[in-house]
Amino acid sequence: MAQYIARRLLMVIPTLIAISLITFIIMHATPGSPMQPSAPQANPLPPAAQEALAKKYGLDKPLWQQYLHYLRNIFTLDFGFSYQYQTREVREIMATTLPVSLHLGVMAMALAILIGIPLGVIAAINQNGPVDYLCSFIATLGVAVPNFILALFLIVLLVLLIPIIPRTGGWDSPIDWVLPTLALSLGPIGIIARYTRASMVEVLRQDFIRTAYAKGLSDRQVIVRHVLKNGLIPPITILGPMFAAIGTGSPFVEKIFRVPGMGRFFVDSLIARDYPMIMAVILIYGAFLAIMNIVVDILYGVVDPRIRLA
Repeated sequence: MAQYIARRLLMVIPTLIAISLITFIIMHATPGSPMQPSAPQANPLPPAAQEALAKKYGLDKPLWQQYLHYLRNIFTLDFGFSYQYQTREVREIMATTLPVSLHLGVMAMALAILIGIPLGVIAAINQNGPVDYLCSFIATLGVAVPNFILALFLIVLLVLLIPIIPRTGGWDSPIDWVLPTLALSLGPIGIIARYTRASMVEVLRQDFIRTAYAKGLSDRQVIVRHVLKNGLIPPITILGPMFAAIGTGSPFVEKIFRVPGMGRFFVDSLIARDYPMIMAVILIYGAFLAIMNIVVDILYGVVDPRIRLA
């Protein structure tokens, strides 16, 4: 197990290098310059000022030199200074915003697992019945409705019509966590429920399930001991990428609820062509995704002892 984890972690390094190279090429191939103000009404900088800024950030050097310089620095987690927030290092911004996004992502993911898996199990047990149709409708609704639409709906419902939540934004108290968590969790709830239902239905049709019933086991024993354990592999597969996506920042949800997370900064960085910030966010997402895939592989062996990691 330890050798497998170490080997997989070593494979993350060339993956991140490839991600950084592709991102670097795409950013510099995009029309526009980070030296120009992004606001529509802003006055363009004079050529002398643009040259001074380009020299300050090393943008006057050949692209291959810029990339090698950046690659050397990221191994020490030195992402440089932000072009948009010129007095702040990207590393400093990440240190304050990433924990907030992770906090929101953990809460949303926990809620999605607690609701999505039971929803899928109930739908599979009551296949093609009214309960199945209701659960499938809720799951489909979660997948179909974008989180920013759901965020606006929650504000109207829980803040204006039924004033359970006193305010709509911020991150100062636990009451501020409720709406963004609900808005961010509905999509994962629907996806997890659909995967769980499909997997459970397939397992329920297997011969060993009929054998378990023939031995006199109750419905609960069959579901818990046999169906659920064998049916959790597909849902677990999607949990890693899903958590990596919502745990590294949700731009729309964080914007609407004024959550000081990494997603808000990423959107602003894209608009301003803040190269160091964009590169840092994408690399963090890539590293987080690779690590979550390793965690998923380990969970395979926990859920199903027949799976061995080599």
